[in-house]
Amino acid sequence: MAWRRRPEARGALALLALALCAPGARSRAHEWFSAVVSTEYVDPQTNRSVRSVSESGRFGDSSPKEGARGLVGVPRAEDRDPEGCEASTRFLVPGGRGAAPWVALVARGGCTFKEKVLAAARRNASAVILYNEQRQGNLTAPMSHAGTGNIVVIMVSYPKGREIVELVQKDIPVTVTIGVGTRHVQEYISGQSVVFVAIAFITMMIISLAWLIFYYIQRFLYTGSQFGSQSHRKETKKVIGQLPLHTVKHGEKGIDVDAESCAVCIENFKGRDVIRILPCKHIFHRICIDPWLLDHRTCPMCKLDVIKALGYWGELEDAQEATAPESPPGGVSAADLSLMVADGERSDTGSSELPSTSDPVPPCDASFKEDAGENTALLGRKNALCKKKGDEFQRIRKWKGRSRRRSPSLFS
Repeated sequence: MAWRRRPEARGALALLALALCAPGARSRAHEWFSAVVSTEYVDPQTNRSVRSVSESGRFGDSSPKEGARGLVGVPRAEDRDPEGCEASTRFLVPGGRGAAPWVALVARGGCTFKEKVLAAARRNASAVILYNEQRQGNLTAPMSHAGTGNIVVIMVSYPKGREIVELVQKDIPVTVTIGVGTRHVQEYISGQSVVFVAIAFITMMIISLAWLIFYYIQRFLYTGSQFGSQSHRKETKKVIGQLPLHTVKHGEKGIDVDAESCAVCIENFKGRDVIRILPCKHIFHRICIDPWLLDHRTCPMCKLDVIKALGYWGELEDAQEATAPESPPGGVSAADLSLMVADGERSDTGSSELPSTSDPVPPCDASFKEDAGENTALLGRKNALCKKKGDEFQRIRKWKGRSRRRSPSLFS
């Protein structure tokens, strides 16, 4: 069965859209800048200048976004503080003279970013470069260092930082130039929005689950009623099959082919049409009236209950109930009482035709005995006829006995 978008699915999408577009759903966008790092030094072996440029750095969150230039200085090895956390840490700046600007290069870790920057600033560094941890590879990370003033702070990857450190430790002057790179904007969803979306999603799931439970309960009940009605329709179809059929012929008496029509399909009867004759003498096409009777049981014109008119009282499915214990020969079982033939009106006159009180009740015909191969409905009808015959004699005998006690001379 093709999937159709249900109302609750559209409602869930609307809730999610509302959560994302609601005021305060998005927090202030996080803005950061990459840094262009340019290094330059003279190779002592070839006496040639080596220069490299790459956009491999990232400005700190509190750093001014501006350029800086100077010789690179690293913490002295004898101080054993490569992270530059201690205020007493001294820096090695090859080629540095007097008040020439220089840039501190320290490793990440050991203390906060703010402590590193302030320690370098006390040594008059014009900028600070931090290189990331080894396990981070070529990645950089955001830095929070509020309260460090206007000193430029950037972070580079571990390989880039170690490359510069090794050159400085060999007493090779390295000049670094920091430039402003690309602006990046990263948006985050606020915590309130996450809570709202979670509540909307849970609500959607609860509604969907409740709908599924209701749907399958209804489907189960419908399937059960279908199974129960199949046996009822089967028995009803057998009863409808007892109604007489007739094939219409041109010129036959009793049916005006040009004037009469089927009340179900509103079409005139034609030659060779098979018609069904109901107990009320109304006629219809067999293919029209049979489905109608299966659903309604009544004549479309006079509303006569056709099933009852055929002698079947109550619901037909009662005939499928378990059979009661066998009754004595000539008796009637309790299960057969559900299929009775309506008693006709009887006259109380004609006492001369009444049998005597000593007349025995006529036994049922031997052909009315139960046979395992007989149809259930037909067997019930035969037993009902037998019961009717016996009840008739019993009523006559009782009526005759009461009349004799009232007027003895009538039967003398």
